[in-house]
Amino acid sequence: MTILTPLEAARTAPSPARAAVLQAVSGVARDELAPLVRAIDAEGLYPESVMRAFGRAGAFRHHLPRLGETFDLRTTIDAMSRAGELCLSTAFCMWCQSALGWYIYNSDNASLHETLGPQVATGEVLGGTGLSNPMKTLFGIETLKLKATRADSGYVVRGALPWVSNIGPEAWFAIVFEREDGARVMAVIHGSGEGVKLTANDHFVALEGTRTFGVQLRDAFVPDAQVLADPIDGYIPKIRAGFILLQAGMAFGMIQGCIDLMEQVKPQLGHVNKHLPDQPEDFAERLAAMKAEVYALCETPHDLSREYFLRVIRARLAAGDEAVAAAHNAMLHCGARGYVTGGDAQRRLREAYFVAIVTPATKQLRKMLADLSA
Repeated sequence: MTILTPLEAARTAPSPARAAVLQAVSGVARDELAPLVRAIDAEGLYPESVMRAFGRAGAFRHHLPRLGETFDLRTTIDAMSRAGELCLSTAFCMWCQSALGWYIYNSDNASLHETLGPQVATGEVLGGTGLSNPMKTLFGIETLKLKATRADSGYVVRGALPWVSNIGPEAWFAIVFEREDGARVMAVIHGSGEGVKLTANDHFVALEGTRTFGVQLRDAFVPDAQVLADPIDGYIPKIRAGFILLQAGMAFGMIQGCIDLMEQVKPQLGHVNKHLPDQPEDFAERLAAMKAEVYALCETPHDLSREYFLRVIRARLAAGDEAVAAAHNAMLHCGARGYVTGGDAQRRLREAYFVAIVTPATKQLRKMLADLSA
């Protein structure tokens, strides 16, 4: 992994404006998110007010091209990380929101840039990404679940997606469907749109507070005005690296939160924890190296080269592996006090596995590496 020199780090440091965003996000996380974390985990509370506050703070906009600001994935990742230090559910919702904006502003649909896009960028409109199945389909793991026929000024879509997060009746989310001729189209659709039904049937061991629904599309009409790319052939390579890199915010926050837990118990348990093979300092060093690599990759998210995409995959794989390792060690360092129902360590361990299974999951990333390296 690339490690920045002090001079390089200074050159890539956030501008005063972006530093203000991170300061504001940290304040929201401390004052508004922290008191809700246990309710989010235990009761499935969706932190809507916190998400909107993050939007007002600028957490969802700096990575978006075409907005007239500095094009900067790093600030969005770091904002997500600040929330993830406390709560992965909220960080994941932030990724969903950020990914939706990423799709819109990388599209050639100028109307969406002027209408839905700004509302997503500020958190006025919340939304998600229904791209788990399409991303698996593109790498030969699943078949596309949504099919469509052409209608007047749009498409009629049928099919179902098992889980889409950060959505609800008032939310927007992205979908990919297959036309009758086999070509694939990507669009955005509303949670209360014609023919759209949301269902909540499953319960997860963590991340219950993410407004995750099954989506059934029963002859749902998608007008041309909501199409992001038709067909998607040239569009998916343009968005895939950003889609993956933005997830680093979840992993970085999780790792830092686990480092903090290990440090917190040092005064009481340091005399015995020092015999564990992995120490918080080890994770801090590896986290710094991972950040340096991801930040370097964030400079050119539209690089379509095979070599660049392989680096993106390896960075995401390392982040997921390290998140699970950090949570595992936080549990070991905290011992029985982390193993009780309300213990932070057991919550972080449950949350960490989500970083390893969310699309692209660890096993998919390894398949992608094998396929691209063949």
